[in-house]
Amino acid sequence: MHTLWRIISGSFKWGWRLLNFIREFILNVFLVVLIIVVVGIYLQVRHTPPTPTKGALVMDLTGTVVDKPAMNNKVRQLGRELLGASSNRLQENSLFDVVDTLRQAKGDANITGLVLSLKDFAGADQASLQYIGKALREFRDSGKPIYAVGDSYSQAQYFLASYANKIYLTPQGAVDLHGIATNNLYYKTLLDKLKVNSHIFRVGTYKSAVELFLRDNMSDDAREADSRWVGQLWQHYLTTAAANRQITPQQLFPGAQAMLDGLRAVQGNTAQFALNNKWVDEVASRSAIDDALTKAFGWNKRDKAFNGISIYDYQPATPSQQGGQIAVIFANGAIIDGPETPGSVGGDTTADQIRDARLDPDIKAIVFRVNSPGGSVTASEVIRSELAATRAAGKPVVVSMGGVAASGGYWVSTPANYIIASASTLTGSIGIFGVINTVESSLDSIGVHTDGVATSPLADVSMTKTLPSEFSQMMQLNVENGYHNFIDLVAQSRHKTSEEVDKIGQGHVWIGSDAAQNGLVDQLGDFDDAVSKAAELAQLKQYQLNWYLDEPGLLDLLFTQTSGSVYAVLPRVIQSWLPAPVTQVVDRLKIDVGLGFNWNDPQNRYAFCLSCEQVVR
Repeated sequence: MHTLWRIISGSFKWGWRLLNFIREFILNVFLVVLIIVVVGIYLQVRHTPPTPTKGALVMDLTGTVVDKPAMNNKVRQLGRELLGASSNRLQENSLFDVVDTLRQAKGDANITGLVLSLKDFAGADQASLQYIGKALREFRDSGKPIYAVGDSYSQAQYFLASYANKIYLTPQGAVDLHGIATNNLYYKTLLDKLKVNSHIFRVGTYKSAVELFLRDNMSDDAREADSRWVGQLWQHYLTTAAANRQITPQQLFPGAQAMLDGLRAVQGNTAQFALNNKWVDEVASRSAIDDALTKAFGWNKRDKAFNGISIYDYQPATPSQQGGQIAVIFANGAIIDGPETPGSVGGDTTADQIRDARLDPDIKAIVFRVNSPGGSVTASEVIRSELAATRAAGKPVVVSMGGVAASGGYWVSTPANYIIASASTLTGSIGIFGVINTVESSLDSIGVHTDGVATSPLADVSMTKTLPSEFSQMMQLNVENGYHNFIDLVAQSRHKTSEEVDKIGQGHVWIGSDAAQNGLVDQLGDFDDAVSKAAELAQLKQYQLNWYLDEPGLLDLLFTQTSGSVYAVLPRVIQSWLPAPVTQVVDRLKIDVGLGFNWNDPQNRYAFCLSCEQVVR
């Protein structure tokens, strides 16, 4: 009895200690959060943007540039002050904030030049790079010099650097110009070994997204189509960068063998090779580059550096705007059914924003910015129908296409009064598919079997059983109906016959310049052109932009900034354990099989351009 009592009392004692620990832990967490909130509010209240003396604007972009970041830039600025600056290359920057900052700095008397320090810049789609390049050209044409500095330049970094008056490279550095490629992983043999049955329903000769499950290599049709737009995208890159450097595209990229011969001639000295090819203007040490920048902008004794201010700290006064409002609504990312999640387009969320703009008497027109490879057909139709209602209500809708507006991204663009795309936009990909994987053979091989009863074959659908023939036929009919609806929508909006659209459809991906020739878009241009067109259609002589962006709160900031810091550290730790090729394969696998995409269409139908997401920069 004494032993039993000791066991019971011991259990009670340890249970009580556990409860006390949980209570104290929760109270401590709340206390820490409260302290952070108070400090954050204090910093926000007392914060005044730094006023630079005359000097350079330092464009030290970190991470990627996207149309619509997961977190608002103003909130992230507070995070930099509260939690410290981050070198996280997963950070997202707003394309439009970057361009607006460059344009305001152009007219700021305190800003006497620009320094491109792009070592932490991870890249952007080519349409975005060209739009930033346009702002850089405007800055340079204002008479203010641009200097690019770096130990090395990636392909995306070099594209922006090519706009500089002078490009510096350190002696051990390199310029990585290699071209553009697409690569997919194919799983047919793997699925056969795992005895997984992939049931594919598709329409479109070029709808290559499903080939990953059907083949072990790329089909000839897909290879031909992808080769065309990949080659054109690379030529656009070369033409622009070569013109900036005042050399020919052939001089900029003479080909793999010529580059190999050139490297042999300089004993593999990549910096000297870049100088010989006129990719850069001067090879110099960091200290020599600092001296040159100090001579150009003066010396800051406090910071012990040349006079300059980071693009993240530069906060010029925003000029007042007058006139009618033009709503700017984003479709940035894969299209999913339901509410929006970070990095995706929620059909319900986007439709609600469009409806709000339609019913707002102060909104006179909509610029719908599309940068999406597509996704759920159901969600795409929800967005499209709301845009159609807006146009029917008499409010002009202008679509501004970013780097990609394909499949579902083109579906949602069809109601527009006018479509403007970049010459480098990937669009079209008019086609639909469905994929259902079943594992009955896998289970059979390990002795697990499924059996039961059903009132009809249509009720007996399970991933653990063979799909009923009736259901498969209905799925194919459903997909075909979706495709016919797609081409009919395009035909109606582009004033073509369904047969004409079918010829340029079939899942074929077109680059913007081809899309203009095929009549899929009205004009080649950028976001500025789309805004001007919206103002013209709405008959607005003066206008202001109403950006439909979420404003995250302080807690969102804390969680996002903290998780960003974790992501910035963890991959380095993990990658130090794994061989580099392994981590690259894992990253590619996530993209290829859509692990980052919520496949939630209620009818399992998707208008999605997977190859548009595969461009290796």
